[in-house]
Amino acid sequence: MPLHFLLEGSGTARPGEAVTLQGPEAHHAAVVRRVRAGEEVTVGDGRGAWLTGTCEAVSPKEVVVRITGRDQIPAAVPRLVLVQALAKGDRDELAVQAATELGVDEIVPWQAARSVSRWDAAKAAKGTARWASIAREAAKQAHRAWLPDVAGLATTSDLARRAAASTLLVLEPTATQPLSGASLDDADGRDIVLVVGPEGGIAPDELDRLGAAGATLVRLGDTVLRTSTAGPAAIAVVSATLGRW
Repeated sequence: MPLHFLLEGSGTARPGEAVTLQGPEAHHAAVVRRVRAGEEVTVGDGRGAWLTGTCEAVSPKEVVVRITGRDQIPAAVPRLVLVQALAKGDRDELAVQAATELGVDEIVPWQAARSVSRWDAAKAAKGTARWASIAREAAKQAHRAWLPDVAGLATTSDLARRAAASTLLVLEPTATQPLSGASLDDADGRDIVLVVGPEGGIAPDELDRLGAAGATLVRLGDTVLRTSTAGPAAIAVVSATLGRW
């Protein structure tokens, strides 16, 4: 499979035209991935454009790709949204990486009551930028035509408001209903939102607020998964249920 690169603004390019990778993306292509002139690659804009082309010139500062083919990949419907509670260490970042590889369409950082990690305004800006960078690299590695959106830091009240316009599923080990048995009718196109708690689990009052707002509590098997594992596992189950896999 050809190597894949991301270039914002490349979605307007047509066969016969050339696009140019510069900066870190050119360095990555020439130095890390060692592409050579004459090699076929793919280039995307992260918003559905999928370009096939041949490298005409390669240097660490600039890689020129002559476009030979173009497709426009439609966005997935319904969208899969992962609400990931902030976690200590790099566990939340591991969830972001794996979820992106598995096809998530939006990632929402959540300041849960039991989150050990706490983001103030400065940390929130830095943290969401970090998650967006991780998602970008994971999407490129997975050859995704669409980059997932990374939303701003959400509160439990924000999640409750989402429940009215989406199918909101809260992953809770004590739930009686398995995720595999949840009704996921995609005919109305509403987002499917998967909520993952922090290491200590979701607080009872948060479960009550989300349930009252219309969320459904579901479980993944009979074991308790880490916060870094639960979201990606749920995305795999939902993708299979929707027939995407």
